[in-house]
Amino acid sequence: MAAINAVTLLLTSLHEVQRARVEREERANLWPIEELPDDARSVISGKMRELMTYARKIARTKVNVLITGESGTGKEILARAIHDFSDRAAKPFVPFNCTAIPRDLLESQLFGHRRGAFTGADRDQLGLIRSARDGTLFLDEIGELGLDLQPKLLRFLESGEIAPLGEPASLTIDVRIVAATNANLEDAVRAGRFREDLFYRLNVVRLTIPPLRERRDEIPAFVNHFAARAAEEFTKGQLRVADETMERLLLYRWPGNVRQLQNEMRRMVALAEPDATLLPHAISEEILGALPIFRPTPADGSEIAIGLRDKLAPTIARVECEMIRAALRSHGGKVDAAAKALGISRKGLYLKRQRLGV
Repeated sequence: MAAINAVTLLLTSLHEVQRARVEREERANLWPIEELPDDARSVISGKMRELMTYARKIARTKVNVLITGESGTGKEILARAIHDFSDRAAKPFVPFNCTAIPRDLLESQLFGHRRGAFTGADRDQLGLIRSARDGTLFLDEIGELGLDLQPKLLRFLESGEIAPLGEPASLTIDVRIVAATNANLEDAVRAGRFREDLFYRLNVVRLTIPPLRERRDEIPAFVNHFAARAAEEFTKGQLRVADETMERLLLYRWPGNVRQLQNEMRRMVALAEPDATLLPHAISEEILGALPIFRPTPADGSEIAIGLRDKLAPTIARVECEMIRAALRSHGGKVDAAAKALGISRKGLYLKRQRLGV
């Protein structure tokens, strides 16, 4: 009996080791685990993987980084990765949205103040810059920073000095700035809403995150990741995403990007039975109603029908091809207007036409 128990224990241990090895290899195929910061493990592949590789290269330098992209694309994830890859990783990472508080309080929040510096200042305030000392300060929505504060931020970027309200002398602080925006700062500079010298000071290295609709190859990994994480949070056991459900999620445009996808998966999992399979009817009506395959095809040819049993890659290529042709027809062959209507850049449209032969 002792021998049998020992053999059983050995076989069980071998099985666990084999399962752990398989899981480790699967994770490594998505992202090399030793290279991925803890807060960025939801970033899987594709364009974000390229950006992570680039972020790793620049992380140990002190160049300022400007991250651009639509809301919800993962700008803070990329900023955290830059911090975690750098030699400042053990120091604070302080995120701040420049639209989070009223503009008249923004200076105090950024640079700090002494007690009695103004009416209502009943205690000393370090400010975000001093709170992030020796670490990284992530300024999201930097394009919304008022013109009155932009010179003070520029001075800090140039000299490392800040002048908290009520302090008799300037202070020198070592902080790395990573800024982000979903606005076009070049347009803001031309319109006089953003200082040109501050723009060039921030825009030393620019990382642009494409919207999720241009990174559809990442959607399945995001879906499985968010579903698994929500299932663990809500104690739903082992949930599975049906192939038909994945097909519908792949075809949606996701205007809210990764954040919207994450919220949708949390909603689906919250309403699911434990250990269930997430079927297409679990998707919200808002998303299902936006998919052309679930509505009658109009006679004017503005929509196309797609077979759910077709292969994914050629189906997506066909959809892209037809949408490009329709956009070019609608705008009289004008490439700039067609690209804007499709929500992509002129270069992106050119590359897609080359690849698809349109």
